[in-house]
Amino acid sequence: MVWQPPSQRVQDLIRQCAQIVLNPRPDWLDEFDSAVLAASPTIASDPELAAAVVRSNHANLFFWGTANVRDPGAPVPPNTGPEPLSIARELVRRGVTQFPLDAYRVGEGVAWRRLMEIAFELTSDPAELHEMLDVCSQSISAFVDATLAGIAAQIDLERDDLTRGTHAERRETVALLLEGAPIPRQRAEARLGHALTGTHTAAVIWSEDPDTDLSGLDRVAEAFGQTCGDPRPLSVLASSATRWVWAAGAPDIEEGSAALTRATASARGVRIALGPAADGLDGFRRSHFDAITTQQMMARLHSTQPIAWFGDVELVALITAEPDRAAEFVTHNLGAFETGDPELQETVRVFVNEQCNASRAAAQLYLHRNTLLRRLARADELLPRPLAENSVAVAVALDVLRWRGNRTG
Repeated sequence: MVWQPPSQRVQDLIRQCAQIVLNPRPDWLDEFDSAVLAASPTIASDPELAAAVVRSNHANLFFWGTANVRDPGAPVPPNTGPEPLSIARELVRRGVTQFPLDAYRVGEGVAWRRLMEIAFELTSDPAELHEMLDVCSQSISAFVDATLAGIAAQIDLERDDLTRGTHAERRETVALLLEGAPIPRQRAEARLGHALTGTHTAAVIWSEDPDTDLSGLDRVAEAFGQTCGDPRPLSVLASSATRWVWAAGAPDIEEGSAALTRATASARGVRIALGPAADGLDGFRRSHFDAITTQQMMARLHSTQPIAWFGDVELVALITAEPDRAAEFVTHNLGAFETGDPELQETVRVFVNEQCNASRAAAQLYLHRNTLLRRLARADELLPRPLAENSVAVAVALDVLRWRGNRTG
């Protein structure tokens, strides 16, 4: 088809609309991102992939808006920049064989509804609205179709590249083990270069920051292995910025936490979720799945903490499996204390963890016992029910708060 440019008046309107798209309000982007991630739980539960999809969608908005400021209403070429094409790489490295179209189609729908609102704010003339919306509808649809086709083609290229490397064999072997496939243990050990007997501790090491130096992932993996007494842990490239790691042995949690804190501090943007130590092939699987559960909890709560041990978050992960119910639970049990002084919240959390023993809690917090008691009295003034009557629920709610980031939507 030969493209027919819209009228000059409609070109002006489209340019104004595109300028607004290029400067979106934060709440509009939040709505856009939430809708896209809600359309694909698989993406939403993977913090690295979710961040990549959000970056890709923002890049597509900017790409379409820029093109229409420059040449309003003209066909927009596909976005073949680094953001959408990185999605292909992430999907292939996770073994995803089909592109999750729903996330992009939902994003297209949200963007289209917002564009219609902008159009009605710019003009009330029926003829102008009809022409403008018709041109923009065709433009957005064709742009998204072409961009998705480009990503699908890149997926094929990435898959061909990946299957030619030794990584494919290790990734395939791990996938078979995690699925419980009847692969002989000796064969799996030979392919992985890692013994599957004895005690294993698993970790997921990743970064959501596109500017992270990926060598930091390997440094943290090495530090993790050292905390378990394993100088050569098994590391599998789950995606470009995620490592699945298994170390032989069990770490000392206190010393291990200190070592990993130093390692993550020197590797900006790198985070680690750790499973419990467990024995044998079943332990190899179970520790990994618990590490994945820990990572997903951190993503779900938008936690900013760099390190999480499954043993510390098991109950929080269970409680927050349904985020809306978890938020209700926290508000119901904490009331005004939910937004109280963090130091006061930490005092109550430690007091309950010390089995409500004031002397032990005061020693743990390096406080005078009378100072502790005054803080507890202040907490009782803010709590819906006295702490003595509801200490367990309050402690769980405070643990949820401790792991929850600023963004709780």
